[in-house]
Amino acid sequence: MRKHKTKIFLTFIILGTLVPVGIIWYFYTQFKYNISTLVDYNPTKSTVIYDVNGEKIANLFDKKHRFYVPFEEIPPRAIEALVAIEDTTFFEHPGINVDAILRAVIKVIKAGKAVEGASTITQQLVKNKLLTREKKLSRKIKEAIYAIKLEQSLTKEQILERYLNEIYFGHGYYGIKTAADGYFHKDLKDLTLKEIAILVGLPKAPSTYAPTKNYEISMGRANRVISRMHILGWIDDATYQDSLAENPEVFDDTLTQNIAPFIVDEVLRVAKKLGINDIKTGGYKIYTTIDMKLQVAARESLKYAYDSSLKRVEGYNAKAIKIAKKRKRKPNLYDANATLFNGALVTLDSATGDILALVGSVDYKKSSFNRATQSRRQPGSAFKPFIYQTALDFGYSGATELVDIAKTFTYMVDGKKKKWRPKNHGKSFKGLIPLREALVRSSNLATISLVKDIGLNQLLIGMEKYGMENLPRDLSISLGTMSFSPLQLANYYSSFASNGIQTQTHIINSIEQDGNLIHEKITKTTRITEATQAYIMTTILQDIVKRGTGTKARTKGIETAGKTGTTNNNVDGWFSGYSPTMQTVVWFGYDDNTPMHHREYGGTVAGPAFSKFYEKVISIYPETQRKFKVPEGIIKVKVGKRVEYFSKISKPPRVEVVADPEEELLF
Repeated sequence: MRKHKTKIFLTFIILGTLVPVGIIWYFYTQFKYNISTLVDYNPTKSTVIYDVNGEKIANLFDKKHRFYVPFEEIPPRAIEALVAIEDTTFFEHPGINVDAILRAVIKVIKAGKAVEGASTITQQLVKNKLLTREKKLSRKIKEAIYAIKLEQSLTKEQILERYLNEIYFGHGYYGIKTAADGYFHKDLKDLTLKEIAILVGLPKAPSTYAPTKNYEISMGRANRVISRMHILGWIDDATYQDSLAENPEVFDDTLTQNIAPFIVDEVLRVAKKLGINDIKTGGYKIYTTIDMKLQVAARESLKYAYDSSLKRVEGYNAKAIKIAKKRKRKPNLYDANATLFNGALVTLDSATGDILALVGSVDYKKSSFNRATQSRRQPGSAFKPFIYQTALDFGYSGATELVDIAKTFTYMVDGKKKKWRPKNHGKSFKGLIPLREALVRSSNLATISLVKDIGLNQLLIGMEKYGMENLPRDLSISLGTMSFSPLQLANYYSSFASNGIQTQTHIINSIEQDGNLIHEKITKTTRITEATQAYIMTTILQDIVKRGTGTKARTKGIETAGKTGTTNNNVDGWFSGYSPTMQTVVWFGYDDNTPMHHREYGGTVAGPAFSKFYEKVISIYPETQRKFKVPEGIIKVKVGKRVEYFSKISKPPRVEVVADPEEELLF
């Protein structure tokens, strides 16, 4: 009987050993275990866009938001905390912890259900990357086999690197570096022990322990991590007590953390032109030319001018109602459709071409169309300085007299005779007017006369230097009937502010990937005119701001120059101007080309945005250059009541020579 019992016992032992081995052998031989995705680990990585000062503008990613961190950059405390709470024997086991498995099996048998997991860090990595989450014995066996194979192919450090970059940490964050940035706005190396404990405690139940949702529960989990490290003797009593008492600040941000959507959209467009097609998955670092302080100032200034315009229109309507009541008639009210009324503002560093701020609408949430770069609108009189600059380059000066009289032009269209009768604003004319005054007053008639005097072909040749395309080949060019985006116009204007040199615009300084520089801006410049000629133009444009159509653009404490622009029927309102270092263009109008109120001009609607912006600029950067520098070769001469500026090209008027009476007698 005793021999019989012994045989039965031995049989059970043999079967208990052989059956599991047989099952494992079956799974090992019948299924392919491809671990290449973990061995050759190359996950999708998020791209980060920075401003010129290193401030983050946004994160870009496709489906998973992940910042990759190599093992060498992972703080040792993070490794200790993870191992303490998840897998104390990680550095000893071959991928699976047999003792832990046996303990789990015993508890399962006693409870009749799964009550304790036995997964090592390696198994957790396998489960997340290579397997489904189904709760079956077959999946658990595959997990163990995968883990063993992985341990044979990778070092412990490599496994930890992959684990801490792959695992989900809640709130849409994949990888510990991503979670550190998202929850705490910190780099890994700057985390406190409590913050590390919060992060390593998350993978077990990311939703439950997320500090943005359940702060107290998250702190409790973190404290268990810290207690475990203390029990193991990995931290001392003082560190233990200090860490338990700490309550870190947690940020509940969107994943993109996008603080300048117009900039992000433009960067994406530029990156595509550069041939970068994996911008959202390639883990790039994009360093832009944008200054976020100026970007915020630009956004606020545009909104200020927008609100001011709507308020003025309300005032116009209120006044119309009041007058109509007195005259006992129906008021003629203007319907200010705020939905279609919009604006744009762009600012460049005149010398470098760097885009410092770019706002494509008053409110991105209501309209994401970027009017600063994508719209094409007629600049109206804001184009005139290019005509006058060409004249200066031909030797004209601010004192040159232009003909300012009404004319009728006859031309043929499809065999039919047409007449064009251009007028000045206010329908008045001066007869003869100095070139300076013609531009200050924005005289249409004098400008047309100037174009005829220069010659249309010569003018078009002069415009080629700016890179302008599709210009009208008729006298309508005098009134700015071509179409530009605000960014294009700003680029063309930059030569006035930069000693006659136009520099190609940029929004990206450089792009890096995995520490390698893959793109860097190349500065391209074009000499448009001599420094003296550009300065003479600046003095005229300064007068426009001081006493002409651009007085609403004046800013106390800094010299500015610029030109207003209002197209036919007040469809577009522009102000394009500059300080000694920055060029700014503001545009307002209706997206459907509906005319603005008849009292809303470029100077009225766009000028205040320009003024408010530069007011903010000198507040943010008090050291900003305030005065224009006078280049060598400028000659000042008093002409009448005003000082006029001349050069060796734009020569001063000749002094009349008094004739000698005796010489006259000889004749």
